[in-house]
Amino acid sequence: MKVILLETIKGTGKKDEVIDAKDGFAMNYLIPNKKAVVANAENMAKLNIKNEKIQKKKKEDKENSKKIAEKLKSITINIKVKSGEDGKLFGTVTSKDIEESLLKQENIKIDKKRIILKEKIKLEGIYFAKAKLEEGVEAKIKINVEGE
Repeated sequence: MKVILLETIKGTGKKDEVIDAKDGFAMNYLIPNKKAVVANAENMAKLNIKNEKIQKKKKEDKENSKKIAEKLKSITINIKVKSGEDGKLFGTVTSKDIEESLLKQENIKIDKKRIILKEKIKLEGIYFAKAKLEEGVEAKIKINVEGE
């Protein structure tokens, strides 16, 4: 019996996946526990509409990410940190600091988990970080670290 899963079930399939389940498993477990619905024409149409919306959203997100990547190419983020006389910082500049500076200075929201630093920033100077925005879209962030 063909069913559409309403949630991910380990060993069976992922959410919104159409699977061929055994009749007893589908009728006695999946459907009564609202873990799946019968894959009839009406439910398949609903699934197709849902998938189209998801694809459209992914495409819009990718286009927005490309715009953000273009903007990031032309800007430099300034971060002021307390430092000693020799240019060593008290602490390090982290991806969270970069996230906050991007939001304050350029009104660009990028999650700190998507900002990758090659090395720890412990000295004043100019550094580059990589931002993974969407699947296949990456951008370089230029960071100017100044001491106070």
